[in-house]
Amino acid sequence: MNRLFKLQFFGPLALFAATLSAELAAHALQYAPSSELLWFVNLKMLGIFQRSHAVLSYFVTIDGFQLFGVALPIFLLACLGLITKSRPLFTVATHLSAVYAGFLIFCWQLGVPTAEQASLVPIAVPSGAGLYVMATILGTCLLRPILSRRYNGISSSSCADGRPRVQNP
Repeated sequence: MNRLFKLQFFGPLALFAATLSAELAAHALQYAPSSELLWFVNLKMLGIFQRSHAVLSYFVTIDGFQLFGVALPIFLLACLGLITKSRPLFTVATHLSAVYAGFLIFCWQLGVPTAEQASLVPIAVPSGAGLYVMATILGTCLLRPILSRRYNGISSSSCADGRPRVQNP
C-alpha cells in the first residue's frame, strides 16, 4: 500500500479516539459532577457526541453503543485491513468512518432550534472547541480524497507501486 492510501487510517483512528474520549468524559463526569473541566470537555468539546447519542438512543438503547457498536468496529476493520493489506476491508472502514462523521454533523444540526429570518435556512455550526473537534474528525475522514486531488498529477505519472515510470527515448 502506498503512503497516500495509508493516510486513510487517520479517519477511523480520529473517530475512535474522539468517541472514546466522549465516553470517558461522560463516565468521569458521573464520578466528579462538580468538575468544571469535565463539564467543559463533555458539553463544549464533545457535545456533538451527546446529540448523536440522543439520536441513536431512539434505535439502540445500549450504553456505550457509539463506542462499542460503531467506532470500535470501524477502527478494528481499518486495523485488520491495514495489517492484512486488504484494500477492500480498509476502504470499507474508511468510508464507514466518513459516513459516521457525516452522521455526527447531521445530529448536530438536529439539536438546534430553528428560527428562520429573512428566508434564510439556519445552519448550526459549533463554536470554539466543538468546532475544532468536528473539523478534525471530518478532515481526517476526508484526508485521502483531498490529498488525492492535490497530487493527482503526480500519481498519474507513476506506477501503481509508487515508482516513477521509465519513458522510452
